[in-house]
Amino acid sequence: MTAQTLTEPIIEPDLPIVDAHHHLWFLGEGQLAAIENSEALVGRALAPVFRNHARYLLDELLADVATGHSVCATIFVDAHAMYRPRGPVAMRSVGEVEFANGVAAMAASDAFGTVKACAGIVGNVDLRLGEAAEEVLDAHIQAGGGRYRGVRGAAITAYDEDSSILGQGGIPHLLLDPKFQLGFDLLGKLGLSYDAWLLEPQLPELISLARVFPDTQIILNHTGGPLGVGRYAGRREERFPLWRDNIRTLATCQNVAVKLGGLGMPTPGFKTFMSTPQASSARLAEEWKPYIATCIESFGPDRCMFESNFPVDAASCSYPVLWNTFKRLASGASKEEKNSLFWGTAARIYRIPT
Repeated sequence: MTAQTLTEPIIEPDLPIVDAHHHLWFLGEGQLAAIENSEALVGRALAPVFRNHARYLLDELLADVATGHSVCATIFVDAHAMYRPRGPVAMRSVGEVEFANGVAAMAASDAFGTVKACAGIVGNVDLRLGEAAEEVLDAHIQAGGGRYRGVRGAAITAYDEDSSILGQGGIPHLLLDPKFQLGFDLLGKLGLSYDAWLLEPQLPELISLARVFPDTQIILNHTGGPLGVGRYAGRREERFPLWRDNIRTLATCQNVAVKLGGLGMPTPGFKTFMSTPQASSARLAEEWKPYIATCIESFGPDRCMFESNFPVDAASCSYPVLWNTFKRLASGASKEEKNSLFWGTAARIYRIPT
């Protein structure tokens, strides 16, 4: 922890946690320079975080989870790390699944403690391949060693007309593309889920996708991507009712669950982002409550799961303060509801033994 990192007593230290979303990576100097020089607002804003967490592997993850909360397992989510440098482009993402499964095997040995890191693995397959995506999905499943659970395509899924927010990487209306949906159709057939990271204005497209594929499990990432930067700067409160209405509609799709987190990123435009000193869990809970409470009210605890989104959300707080924030936000829940929010929903949807 840095000198600027706030420390707090741990709230409910014995409450079991399955961290439903984190990343691992090793960023070289060239990658860091590219982030720092990015045309995207998000890339530049997060550059100090990536610089401070350029190495975030098993040791760094375990150091975070050992800070007082009772984390028993984690879900690894694609971050375009450890891809194969050669071979067919579509198959290069298999390297990340191999890497995550290797980390999971290390953790499962108990040589590093009892936390089952990367107990579930979410990879990245370009579903625009259509039927040809099945070969890549099969390779991911094989590389996952029984831990592979589904796909996320964040780099091309999240998009806004204001390219200053995310740059030029996203594909507009990707979820509605017939070729993408042809590939998406394979997920249900293979027993895989889809992690959806997108921005708040894209929620209607996810609603449409969920209705077309009611038997495929979809997990909405990062509380539905509220926005308060770029052309949305100063308009987050104005757009809250639009986000809320879309969340309530999406919740009527029984095949959709939501990850509660990702609000420590720059995109929501909260004042606590990169604040000095870092905000307390009480302050963060106050700021995030309208979004977290709406999701829990709409989806119910059995379709909500808390996520750290580390190390990205280290931009706003430390790992222990983050989970204190979530525990403050769930303070009025029953024991059964807390069990669902903190470990049960994630364990069920990602099929993690408990």
